[in-house]
Amino acid sequence: MANQYDYDVLYIGSGHGTFDGAIPLASTGKRVGVIETDLIGGTCPNRGCNAKITLDAPVQLARLTERLDGIVSGGISINWEQNEQHMHEVIDELPTMIAGLMKSVNIDIIKGYGVLADNHTVMVDGTPKTADKIVISTGQHPHRLEVPGNDLMHDSEEFMNLKRLPRQIVIIGAGYISLEFATIANAAGAQVTVMTHGDRVLRKFYQPYVDQVVADLKSRGVQFIYDAKVTEVEKAADNFVVHYNDDQQVTASWVLDATGRNPNVDGLGLNKLGIKYNRNGISVNDHLQTSVDNIYASGDVIDKDQPKLTPTAIFESTYLMHQFAGDSDAPISYPAIPSVVFTSPRIAKVGVTPEAAKDSGDFDIQTNHLPDDWYRKVTKEKIGDNTLIYNQQHQLVGATEISDQAENAINTLLPAIEFKFSADQLGRLITLFPSIAADTLGQLS
Repeated sequence: MANQYDYDVLYIGSGHGTFDGAIPLASTGKRVGVIETDLIGGTCPNRGCNAKITLDAPVQLARLTERLDGIVSGGISINWEQNEQHMHEVIDELPTMIAGLMKSVNIDIIKGYGVLADNHTVMVDGTPKTADKIVISTGQHPHRLEVPGNDLMHDSEEFMNLKRLPRQIVIIGAGYISLEFATIANAAGAQVTVMTHGDRVLRKFYQPYVDQVVADLKSRGVQFIYDAKVTEVEKAADNFVVHYNDDQQVTASWVLDATGRNPNVDGLGLNKLGIKYNRNGISVNDHLQTSVDNIYASGDVIDKDQPKLTPTAIFESTYLMHQFAGDSDAPISYPAIPSVVFTSPRIAKVGVTPEAAKDSGDFDIQTNHLPDDWYRKVTKEKIGDNTLIYNQQHQLVGATEISDQAENAINTLLPAIEFKFSADQLGRLITLFPSIAADTLGQLS
């Protein structure tokens, strides 16, 4: 039956929810098409992870030289224009590279906007493309506050493409984009004000560790305005005025709306086909099927409990590849998925959280103050703690860390948590020494 269609599998969107699985799927001989109206590769390579971590690299160097002042001489100042230029040196070739990988296995890249016409047909700017199976992998887009003057605000992509760093930046939002960009802009010399709708930031991370990050940013001049309900943004001469609460206001030369991201579900024809979705994304079952059984969804466009992160999208895309190739018909079983906020220091976590462990009372909780460790003294880390969670069998089931290398520490612990290593199995791991892996595993009791 599949041969009556143009493709065996047709993907709408070309991000990690697509290409990590589509490329190996096409290499099995399946006929694969990918529809994309924008840059090949989606958000992460072009306006997300890769760009952000490049802009952050000089911040890490500046923090290190700050701690080693006296051992090394001369302060570090960040040249924003050169940093932004370097970012483009890193990311600008990625769409061509990803497209090249697709073409190398005979994937058809179809430029245009895809709209579902029926359960086997996608109209691409008026041209029908048919497939046995269709995957919706359209990702998310920045949320925009619905207040007067919201056209005067900017989004995360525009921040990363600033040719010159504004003198005063107001960031509206309390999530990871807000805090990461506040860290980068502050380190590069901007006056930064963070406005939050509630009384906390980074709500999904362990708050005692978040408090340390916020305290450090405040000591560096970042201002926080809590419980701020933004009502309007207006132009005032060469600046902008952000109005909030009862006639309060703050002035900025540039305003970033970092109030979240929304799934790209509009204009796809979902209602016509009866595909169920909500404000959080498309509903899927445990095989990533939508309410139309030959149409699937992958990546950040899904309504799910798992973190909407690049590694999650990769896992889903690869899962679908095995389904479509006939390797497996098992339901999706998500592994332990870590999360990190790339502030300075970072906060990273995986598995059972300290809050859940304390509420349950069924876990053993171990904490470590990392600056006491000899290896952390090498680079004079001043802020650093971790919380390790063990179950009743004394298997590691969760970890949260704040430190300059939190992401590497949590990555080191992932196998122990995912595969429930015993003490004997952990004892068989011989790590490189000295290293963050040796330091981290050495803390396991």
